[in-house]
Amino acid sequence: MKTRSTSFCLAKDIEWENPGPGIRRQVMAYDGQLMLVKVCFEKGAVGTPHEHYHSQATYVAKGKFEMLIGDKKRIISEGDAYYIAPDEWHGCVCLEEGILIDTFSPMRADFLK
Repeated sequence: MKTRSTSFCLAKDIEWENPGPGIRRQVMAYDGQLMLVKVCFEKGAVGTPHEHYHSQATYVAKGKFEMLIGDKKRIISEGDAYYIAPDEWHGCVCLEEGILIDTFSPMRADFLK
């Protein structure tokens, strides 16, 4: 497994993965301490609730989502962001076709082939 991406990570050169129905993801850039991931959602797609030991900060680049973090739900839209502490339960439902830009620390080794 590679431990870091190249310096320039061009979207046209990065494979899309399908982690669930109506969801596509590109692992854009990473090293052992940080990872940047683009996730595209079709309307109605569900980011199944889960938890992981990574810190996560996410920017909503497009669309609208119903976001669950812990026991709180909020509607978030383009231009919004959120933070998820390590081991915190979270998930989402895409209300309007959207794109999330996820960052993780440390990197998500489980996202690498």
